[in-house]
Amino acid sequence: MDTSLTPSDASPPAAPATEVRAGNGRRPGFGTLLAVDLWERFSFFGMAAILVLYLTAAEERGGMGMAPQTATALFAAYMSLCFLAGLPGGWLADRVLGARRAVLLGGTLITCGHAVLAVPAPGTLYAGLLLVVTGTGLVKPAMAAMVAGVGGDGEGRREAAFALFYVCIQVSALVAPVVTGLLAERVAWHLGFAAAAVGMTAGLLQFALGLRRYGDVGARPPRPVPGPEAAALLRRAAWATAAVGALLVLPAACGLLPLTAGLAVLGLTTVALPFWYLRSLRRSHPPEGRQAHRLAGFTALMAASAAFWMIFAQSGSVLSLFAERHTDRDLFGFEVPASWFQSVHPLFVLLVAPLLARLWLRAGPRADVPVKFAGALIAAGLSFLLMAVAARLAEQGPVGPHWLLLVYLLYSCGEIALAPAGLALAATVAPPGSTSRLLAVNGMFGAVGVVVGGQLFRLTTVLSPTAYFLLLGSLVLTTGTTVAIGTPRLRRLLTL
Repeated sequence: MDTSLTPSDASPPAAPATEVRAGNGRRPGFGTLLAVDLWERFSFFGMAAILVLYLTAAEERGGMGMAPQTATALFAAYMSLCFLAGLPGGWLADRVLGARRAVLLGGTLITCGHAVLAVPAPGTLYAGLLLVVTGTGLVKPAMAAMVAGVGGDGEGRREAAFALFYVCIQVSALVAPVVTGLLAERVAWHLGFAAAAVGMTAGLLQFALGLRRYGDVGARPPRPVPGPEAAALLRRAAWATAAVGALLVLPAACGLLPLTAGLAVLGLTTVALPFWYLRSLRRSHPPEGRQAHRLAGFTALMAASAAFWMIFAQSGSVLSLFAERHTDRDLFGFEVPASWFQSVHPLFVLLVAPLLARLWLRAGPRADVPVKFAGALIAAGLSFLLMAVAARLAEQGPVGPHWLLLVYLLYSCGEIALAPAGLALAATVAPPGSTSRLLAVNGMFGAVGVVVGGQLFRLTTVLSPTAYFLLLGSLVLTTGTTVAIGTPRLRRLLTL
């Protein structure tokens, strides 16, 4: 699941004080931002494609030698933290740093994180991941604000800018696993991380060299905190990051803190966070009448969406392991790296999105948000039922790659249906002045699904892969069917 345009990134940018126009009505610098984000996404997807494979690789092959269950839970924790880090990161960009400095600082942290991961030394894993998570939390919301400011005025222009931005993301997701996967699996694991660091460095340089093209966009925070208070907040943020490193990362790296216990605490916190956040939102903006009904429908759909992301997020972990260990990857004598399968999903998104867009237009009001959510959940559930069949066949030997290709096709259709609908729903039902927070809630439920899926993979210690896929597929399929049956009631809640 991509986090670059997720709800947690959304903090409405203020209009720039000075506008620099191009002849076509669009501000210069938009192309540069696309290129910068392409490099940033290259580093993110490149690392995500190889992380679980590296964690589970035997130590004699340069890996960490982790059990698949632990590696999958760690990967899920990393992905969920990338979601959640956008909340404090977006606040810092809006109130203290401004979008430009947030991108520069966050990109530097991401580069340092990948560089640390590229060092083949004990103890670098957790420090590198912490740096990448912290940097991602700063970059993602700031880049979204920069795109909104540079993309042009008017709702149509802004939507077109984000649509082009989304395509750029898919191109990065398509190319990155091919490059980093080939280097990591065929040369050295740490070389794959180094490639991600080089990509982020290139993006940073391009952004810094193009700063003059942005006019005043992102130069200052839209709603700045007074100077002394801002300095104090930055010091607190630095101390908090250092405290996490000292209390969690350093002990884990030294083997003093049981990794499974730390991941369990993080999982419980992630699951509780969106419900706590919604409760605090209701207290600060008590909904009445129609708004209360709409928020109830929104909460129900967001909770259901977590089941979709629970399955979707296992692409980089569970399915990567299945590709590596149970899939026939021979192509005319060339063994396809397992990480290359991570490029299949963005390819399908690019191919299928135009077809589904035409389908939504033809369906009209019938294809509303509950219908899209139900369809996405049913597609995700069916994908794991297919994986149950594939896992059963794999007991006799490696299976053909067409099983994974079908699963990724279902994933892609589900994401195209659910992700944009969730963003639109959050923006529609948000109380006045609370749009950013409702968009953040959408991202939080995505994080819930990611971390729950990572923890549930531990069931494979007592369940066969076939039973595991069957259990999760049936659970998500049931959730989708429930949403489909409840569509009339959800429509009433959302339109009251």
